[in-house]
Amino acid sequence: MKVIVSDPISDEGLKIFRKNGIEVIDAVESKIDENYEHVSSANGWVIRSGTTLDAKIIAKANNLSVIGRAGVGIDNIDISAATRKGVVVMNTPDANTISAAEHTMALILSLSRNVSYGNQSLLNGNWDRHRFIGSELRYKTLGIIGLGKIGREVMQRALGFNMKILGFDPFIKEDMLRSDDIKLYELEKLIGESDFITVHIPLNDDTKNLFDYNMLSKMKKEARIINVARGGIINESDLAEILKEGKIAGAALDVFEKEPLPKSSPLLEAPNIILTPHLGGSTKEAKAGVSTAICNQISNYLVNEELENAVNFPIQDSSDLKGITSFLNLADNLGMIHSSIATGPIKKVSINCFGTIDQIKPISLSFLRSLLQKRVPERVNFINAETVAKELGIDISLNYSTSDSNYSNLISAKVVSENENIFEGSVFNDDLPRLVNLMGYKMEVNLKGTLLFIKNDDVPGVIGKVGSLLGDNSINIGAYLLSQSSEKSLAFAVIRLDSPIHSELISQLQLIEEVKFVSQIEINAPH
Repeated sequence: MKVIVSDPISDEGLKIFRKNGIEVIDAVESKIDENYEHVSSANGWVIRSGTTLDAKIIAKANNLSVIGRAGVGIDNIDISAATRKGVVVMNTPDANTISAAEHTMALILSLSRNVSYGNQSLLNGNWDRHRFIGSELRYKTLGIIGLGKIGREVMQRALGFNMKILGFDPFIKEDMLRSDDIKLYELEKLIGESDFITVHIPLNDDTKNLFDYNMLSKMKKEARIINVARGGIINESDLAEILKEGKIAGAALDVFEKEPLPKSSPLLEAPNIILTPHLGGSTKEAKAGVSTAICNQISNYLVNEELENAVNFPIQDSSDLKGITSFLNLADNLGMIHSSIATGPIKKVSINCFGTIDQIKPISLSFLRSLLQKRVPERVNFINAETVAKELGIDISLNYSTSDSNYSNLISAKVVSENENIFEGSVFNDDLPRLVNLMGYKMEVNLKGTLLFIKNDDVPGVIGKVGSLLGDNSINIGAYLLSQSSEKSLAFAVIRLDSPIHSELISQLQLIEEVKFVSQIEINAPH
C-alpha cells in the first residue's frame, strides 16, 4: 500500500505508516495536480492546508480509498467528488482544543498586564514601569460566547484565576453546566457586564460581523475582547474605530477575515490591540498531535478498515451505503430544514423510518449532522454527531417499523425545541427525495434549490400579496405550492425561487398581516 504525503507532517506520523508496512511517497516539494505521477496508484493521501485535492485529481486517483486532513478544515478537498469516487475523507477535529484554549488565556493575560507594550517599550530603550499598570484577573468577569469544547476549556482555566464566568450559547441548556462555575446570560447582557469577552463560535451567516460598531459599543469602557475562533465574527474596521475612540480598553485577535493580514488593515493602526498570526493551533503538541492522529486514522483504515472522524461516510463498511445514498440525502435535508426552523435549545429528536428503510443508524447520523452543524463551534460529522447531540442534552429516539404507510418508504423527523415540528420525506421511483409532510400539511415537494416556507391565514388575497412583493423585488417564482386544510385556519405554502432572497425581503414578507411564519430553506446538494 502507498500513501502520498504532500504537506509537512511530523516524523512521528511517518513512522506510523512505515510500522504498518505502508510506503510513504514524499510529495512535499512536488507540483500536485491530476498529472502527478503517483496519483493513480496511491491508496491514501495526507494533506494539510497547502494541498488542494480537486475533482480532477480525485477522478484520476483510481486506487485512492482515503484522504486524511491533518487538521480541521476540509475546504481544500472536493468532498462531493471524493464521495462519488468512494473515497473516505477524514480530519482531526479535536487536536488543537487545548492549544486554542491556552492561547486564549495567553492573550487575556497579555492584555491585562500590558505584556506586549511593556516589551516594546524596553526594546525602544524606555523604562515605563508606571505607565503600564495592569489589572488582576481575580474577581474579574469573563464572558464566554460559545460553550463548545474550546469555550469550556477556557472556562476551566479562568476558574483557576478566580474569575466570574458568564456564558452565552443559545444551544446549551443551563442544567448541563454547574451553576457554581458559570451563569448563562443573554448576549447583550453578557457584553454589558463582562470585563473580558472571548469568542468561540463558528463563522456563519448568523455570526458574521456579530461584533459590529453597535455591539462593541455595548461593552464596558474598561472591557477587552479576544477572538481565537474565526476571522469575520468581529468587524475589523469597526473594532479599529472603537479602539481609536477609546470606547473599550483593548482587544486581541488571532484570526482575521483575510489571512495573511493585509498591510492596509485598519487594525495595524489601532491602539491597545494585540495581533497574532493565527497561532491558536500552532503548538508543537498540536502539530504533532494532528500528524500522529491522521496517520493513525489512515493506517487503521487501510489495514483494518477501522473508520474514525470520517467526514463523508457514516458507517465503517462503505459498501453498506450502496443503495441508500438518496435516503442519506433526504435525511441530511430534513436535518437542515429543522435546523433552520427550530428555535432555542433542542430538547428531543425522534426519527422514525418506515417500509424499505432499515438502515436507520446512518440515516439518523446524517440527520443529526445536518441538524447540529451550525449549532456548535466544532465541526460535526457522521462520527461525532450522536456524541455532540448527547453533549447538548438532546434526547434521541430512533425507530424502524414495517407497518404500512402511504409510501413504500418514509423518514419522519420530529424536533422538539421551543416549538415542535414534524417533517417527513420519501424517495420515489425516480430515486429523488421529496417532502411529503411539512409541519402537518400534506404535499409533495421536490428537494432542490431555494424553497420559501410560508404559513398564513387561509383567506383570499395572500398569494397575490406575496407574489407582488417578490415580483416587485425582481424575484422569479419557479413554483407556488399551496396546502389547505378544512381542519385548520392556516394554509401552508412552498415557493420555489430561482435564487435566495435577502433577509430584508423576508422581513417584509413577515410584515404582511396574514403571514404568520416565513423561512427560507437552501436545499443541500447531494453528497
